Amino acid sequence: MNRHPFSGAIFLYTFSAFMQHRPTDWILILDFGSQYTQLIARRVRELNIYCEIHPFNKNLSSFSDNPPKGIILSGGPSSVNDEEAPALNEDIFDWNVPVLGICYGLQILAHQEIPGSVEQAERREFGRSELIVDNAADLFKEIPQESVVWMSHADHIKELADDYEIIAHTDNAQVAAVRHKNKPIFGVQFHPEVVHTVYGAQILKNYVRSICGLEGTWTAKSFIESTIKEIREKVGNDRVICGLSGGVDSTVVATLVHEAIGDQLQCIFVDNGVLRKNEFNDVLDVYEDQLHLPVKGIDASQKFLERLKGVIDPEKKRTIIGETFIEVFDDAISHDNSYKYLAQGTLYPDVIESISFKGPSATIKSHHNVGGLPEEMNLDLIEPVRELFKDEVRNVGRELGIPEHFIKRHPFPGPGLAIRILSDVDEEKLEMVREADDIFISELRKNDLYDEVWQALAVLLPVQSVGVMGDERTYEFTAGLRAVTSVDGMTADWAHLPQPFLAHVSNRIINEVRGINRVVYDISSKPPSTIEWE
Repeated sequence: MNRHPFSGAIFLYTFSAFMQHRPTDWILILDFGSQYTQLIARRVRELNIYCEIHPFNKNLSSFSDNPPKGIILSGGPSSVNDEEAPALNEDIFDWNVPVLGICYGLQILAHQEIPGSVEQAERREFGRSELIVDNAADLFKEIPQESVVWMSHADHIKELADDYEIIAHTDNAQVAAVRHKNKPIFGVQFHPEVVHTVYGAQILKNYVRSICGLEGTWTAKSFIESTIKEIREKVGNDRVICGLSGGVDSTVVATLVHEAIGDQLQCIFVDNGVLRKNEFNDVLDVYEDQLHLPVKGIDASQKFLERLKGVIDPEKKRTIIGETFIEVFDDAISHDNSYKYLAQGTLYPDVIESISFKGPSATIKSHHNVGGLPEEMNLDLIEPVRELFKDEVRNVGRELGIPEHFIKRHPFPGPGLAIRILSDVDEEKLEMVREADDIFISELRKNDLYDEVWQALAVLLPVQSVGVMGDERTYEFTAGLRAVTSVDGMTADWAHLPQPFLAHVSNRIINEVRGINRVVYDISSKPPSTIEWE
């Protein structure tokens, strides 16, 4: 007897090698632990050059069939003289492609040539510094002789191998940039990837375009074309199931797969009871009427809320929602055992964060939109956007014709409002946070502020305080408002919204949402805080 792929509690979680969009022209970034490594990737991709981040000790033989056209060595928090400092894999030189070392990446190049050539500086250098270019060819083409760069180092290079020459310096660092005299090997002590380095984008452009010789052909359109081709070849005549969260990522994935295989795809959109106001019906209308996706909408809100009753721990909430989603998912397709693939909206930051820079990790991070998925299931994963950052997914969505108002929707977590209630979840608290959130978002739109922030949300705090309404004293809950600015959510600053606007939103929430008598505004950034509160 054939068992349905989701039947029972046992699943085989297959992380397929499928969806490797690596083109012939690409850059390898070896991560030595820098907080800026993902920024390097973002800057390179802004030049329409594909790149990947891997740990510094990655087995490079896995790239032998399609070696990179350039290698960037990231910065890192260690000193090259530390006993367990990340080492340089000298196999990178076997490909004879241009190498660019950044900060620690430069120092490890120097240390590899002359052990002990890097030492602790008498004067550490953090923050802005004035760079003086000594040789304006190659790496510093079209860069002024003097410009501001961002430094972040406690060590410096005291001795440089004869094969290298200094091409830039600062008052504090005699060796601020170098190049090999005979090979395409370069290094900079500063960080060109951060915005504080005024001509950082031009320096990286010089490296990938002029030095590596890459033209910049990796675009949303080319990504879509290659992805659709891969999906068709992989899936063949088989069928794909896709769980839609209502967010941009899963919607782009579903649209991509639908473009590739049509009605061999079946989408499931579940009302888990913790969605935003009117979200289930509004999003379902977009899926059916505008994107023409084969989607089945299921209202399972009561089942989710019953299982969330009394639960306070956010991780337990995620697990309950994930497991219940799978159960609902299973019930929805229990009559059909023809599905072979599960399409999922894993993003590149999810992939990167699942691997430690200290070495390859067997741990795969659970995707936040389907948190709590069992470790085993009988379907192969299709993850078409696993090489993309959030804003790149949005660009793909635009190219696919997904409506702009949908593309610009703020991110929303898979566990939804359950993790925006910082206590147990019930319908009364959901109503409060749902109404507060709706007021906040609607006012952002009305005042043309919605597109100015990356994400905005309301949370319901487990704090009750005394208030006065009319002639009566109240003892009610506190709502927290959160709005941040960001490029991709990896780092974020709190949005400096106008005070009159915040006052108006606060007034509306207190007057219109029964059960809330106090509103606060979150002015913390990421890091150290996260965007969501749980």
